[in-house]
Amino acid sequence: MNPIMTGLRSFSTSTRPRTLLLTFDAFGTLFYPHPPVPEQYASTAHEFGLSRTAITPKKLEAAFKDIYRAQASRWPNYGRADVLRGKYGGPRQWWEEVIQESFARVLASEAGHLSTNQEKFELPPGLVDALVDRFAGDGGYALFEDVAPFFARMRELRSAATRQSRFDRVLLGVVSNSDDRVPAVLKALGLRVGDMRADQDLSSMELPGFEQRGGVAVNDGQCQSEDVDVDLVITSYEAGEGKPHRLIFDVAKRQARLLARDQAHTHGSIPAGVDETDDWVCVHVGDEYEKDYRAAINAGWKSYLIPRGNAQEYPAETIDSLLDLIEELKMQA
Repeated sequence: MNPIMTGLRSFSTSTRPRTLLLTFDAFGTLFYPHPPVPEQYASTAHEFGLSRTAITPKKLEAAFKDIYRAQASRWPNYGRADVLRGKYGGPRQWWEEVIQESFARVLASEAGHLSTNQEKFELPPGLVDALVDRFAGDGGYALFEDVAPFFARMRELRSAATRQSRFDRVLLGVVSNSDDRVPAVLKALGLRVGDMRADQDLSSMELPGFEQRGGVAVNDGQCQSEDVDVDLVITSYEAGEGKPHRLIFDVAKRQARLLARDQAHTHGSIPAGVDETDDWVCVHVGDEYEKDYRAAINAGWKSYLIPRGNAQEYPAETIDSLLDLIEELKMQA
C-alpha cells in the first residue's frame, strides 16, 4: 500500500465524512526568487542610475544577509507587536528599511567608511518602492515547475463528485512565515486564491499590510473550494506567530473549519466532520526540516518534506515533486 496513503488512513478510522486540509509553505516550496534576490536588487539599482561597479549582486548579498538578520531581531514578525501598539508601520516599512540599509552599507563600503545610524545615503527616488512592489507580485518570483500542474490536477479532483472520494472535502492552504504579500504573489503567478486569512482575531484584522482588506474579514462563505486553487492563506504576520510555533498551524486549522462550516451553510447543510476535529486529516508540505516538517508533526499534523534541491538528508518522509502527492492523496473510489 502507498506509504503516504497508509499514513493518512492511520489518522482516523472513523467511517464518518472527513475533510483533508492540505497546506504548503510558500517561499521555497511553491515559488522562488527569479533571478536571485541580489541580482534583482542590483539590476533595479542600475536602472535607477546607480553604478554597476559600486552595486554588485555579491556586495548586496553580503549586506542583505546582515541587515535582514538584524531587522528580524529588532522587529520580529515584521514588527507586529509594535504595529499593534502604534509604534511601527508594518511590513512595508520593515522592507523599506532593509532595502535602504542594505544599499547604504554597500555604498558606505565603497566610500571607504562604515555607515552609522545618523548617516543616510540618499537613494534615487522610487528605487525602494520599485523593489518593494516588485516582490509584491510576479516580478520577483517564479513558480516551481511542478506547482501549476499540481494545482491543475487538484482542480479536477476537487470538482469530482464527493462520493468518489475517501474525503468529503479537500481544502488547500498556505502556511507561511511571511507578511501578507503572499496572496498577491500567488495570484500574480497564476493561482486562484480564496479570501480566508487569519482574520478572525481583531488584532489581525486591524494590522496594516499590503493586502487591502477594508478592516473586515474578506471571506464571505460564498467561494466554493473547486473555484480556487488555494482556499486559505495563513501568514505569520497575521497569525501572530511563525513556524515552528504551533499557533500558526492551530490558526490554519481553525480557519479551515470556519471555511468548511461557511461552505456547508451555503449548501444548506452541515455534514458530519465539519465541527469535529476527529474527522479531519491535516497535512503540511514544506522545504525546511525544522520549520515545516518537524513543526507540523509537533502540531499533530502529518508532514512531508520537499527538499527543492537541498542535498542534505533528514530523517523525514520526503517527496521529490508535488506531483508525487497526486497518486498518494487523490480521491479513490
